[in-house]
Amino acid sequence: MKTVNKFSQFIFNQYRKNETRLHQLSYLFWECTQRCNMRCLHCGSDCSANSKTEDLPFDDFLGAILPLKEVYKPDSITVAITGGEPLMRKDLPECGRRLRQHGFLWGIVTNGYDYTPDTHGRLLAAGMGSIALSLDGLEPTHNWLRGNYQSFNRAVTALALISSTKHLTYDVITCVNQKNIYELEKIKEFFVAHNVKAWRLFTVTPIGRAAQNDDLRLSPGQLKYLLDFIVNSRTCNNIFVTFSCESWVGEYEKKIRDTYFFCRAGINIASVLIDGSISACPNINRSFVQGNIYRDSFLDVWNNRFEIMRDRRWTKTGICKDCKDYRNCSGGPMHLWNEKKDNVLTCIYNQL
Repeated sequence: MKTVNKFSQFIFNQYRKNETRLHQLSYLFWECTQRCNMRCLHCGSDCSANSKTEDLPFDDFLGAILPLKEVYKPDSITVAITGGEPLMRKDLPECGRRLRQHGFLWGIVTNGYDYTPDTHGRLLAAGMGSIALSLDGLEPTHNWLRGNYQSFNRAVTALALISSTKHLTYDVITCVNQKNIYELEKIKEFFVAHNVKAWRLFTVTPIGRAAQNDDLRLSPGQLKYLLDFIVNSRTCNNIFVTFSCESWVGEYEKKIRDTYFFCRAGINIASVLIDGSISACPNINRSFVQGNIYRDSFLDVWNNRFEIMRDRRWTKTGICKDCKDYRNCSGGPMHLWNEKKDNVLTCIYNQL
C-alpha cells in the first residue's frame, strides 16, 4: 500500500503522545443493563432479554462519578448510556435528568425498537443531547442481523423522530457484513431520503456472539470495497459518512475519517460496566478492567491506573511485531486484544 504523508502522520503521533500523557477524560460509558429486546448475530456482549445480571443501580453509578466535578467541568464529559439496550430501563429519563442536574452531558446508544414518540419526548425533556441509532441495512438484511422482523420498521420510526429534532446530535451506525456490503449505495440513498446527516460504518469484531459467525466478516476484497465506498461517499454534501475508529488503514487514513486512527480507550474514554467494574471502551476484553466502583475511587483509578492502555508497547507481538507501520497504530484498537495479549484478533491494514 502507499504510505500516508509522513510529516503529517509524525505530527499526529506527537499529538497522540501528548493526549496520552494528559489523559483527560471526555467520554464515559455507563453499561446500565445487559438486558436487550433483540438477539443480534453480531452482539459483542451476548446480551439477551432474560439476562440474569441485575441492572447497575443509578445511585451507585452517580455516586462514583460525582468526584469528577472536583477536577473537571461536568459539561466537558459526556456520559454515553449503553447496554444491552438502555431503553429496557424504565428509569432512563430520570437517570438522564439527574445527570444533567449535576452538569453532565449525556446520550444513549439504542437499537430504536422501543423508541416511541412518548419516549423521545421524555428523553429530550430529561436533557438528552446525543443519540446513536443502529440501522444495519435495508429491511431484509437489517431484520436478519437483528433477528426480529419488526426491527427495521421500529428503527425507521425512531429515525424519523431523531432526524426531525433540532439541536440533537446524532448519527446512524451500521454494521457492515457480507449480507449488506453490496447494498451500501442503496442504504445511503435511503438515509439521504430520510434526512440522515451523519452515518458511521464499522465492521464485525470477532468477539461475543459474532465470534461464532464467520459469515459476518468481510473478505479483503470486500474491505477495500467498503473503504472505497466511504471515500467516494465523503464527496456527498447531503450526508457525512465516516469509518469507525477500529483500525489504522494506511493510504486510506484521513480519506475515510477526519483524522488519523487513534484508539482513545483508557486515554480519553472510560466506562463503568454492569457490575461496577471500571474499564475503558465497554467493548474491550474484561481482563483489562482497572478497578471497581464498589471498592475503588473512580477518579483515583482514572488518574493512576490504565497504564496498559497508555503504554501499549506490550502490543508489539504477533503480527504487530514486525509491522513497519506499528508506530502509527500502536497495535490497533484495544477491543481487538484478548486476555492472552499474544496477538491482535484481526487487522484490517494487514488484510488490505
